[in-house]
Amino acid sequence: MAKETVSAMVEGGKATAGPPLGPALGPKGINIGQVIAKINEKTKDLAGMQVPVEVIIDSETKEFEIKVGTPPTTALIKKEIGIEKAAISEEDAKAGKKVVGDLKIEQAVKVAKVKQDAMLASSLKSAVKEVIATVVSMKGVTVEGMDPKDALKAIDEGKFDEKIK
Repeated sequence: MAKETVSAMVEGGKATAGPPLGPALGPKGINIGQVIAKINEKTKDLAGMQVPVEVIIDSETKEFEIKVGTPPTTALIKKEIGIEKAAISEEDAKAGKKVVGDLKIEQAVKVAKVKQDAMLASSLKSAVKEVIATVVSMKGVTVEGMDPKDALKAIDEGKFDEKIK
């Protein structure tokens, strides 16, 4: 029983038979339409985000299985706070805007729960800290209205323990 795997990044809910999937799946002799439909069904909740997918094909029976990975943490954070770019644009900087989005602790918890299986964190609190550590690199994004580094200190001090359960 030989299995082949085709990996690709697709936009959630919008995979097509074009590149990168179509050309990779074509020679495998499976129904590309069925594969695309299944991928779009499994990724529809991740619309607008790049999502890693794997198509595992049994080369004898032509049966396939779809595995969907989780989008990058930054993509989940941007979706939560409703922004497209995590950095301050030149226009925003000229307008004196320093913040493009603010992540609430509840949103950080939600992202942490989505990503927890892929993280090394041993607890939800650690996973939330990993999410906020990602925010540190996202210029223009605050956490609960504060610098993400200050938010990490506040978590260490137990200020958000009620919300991180």
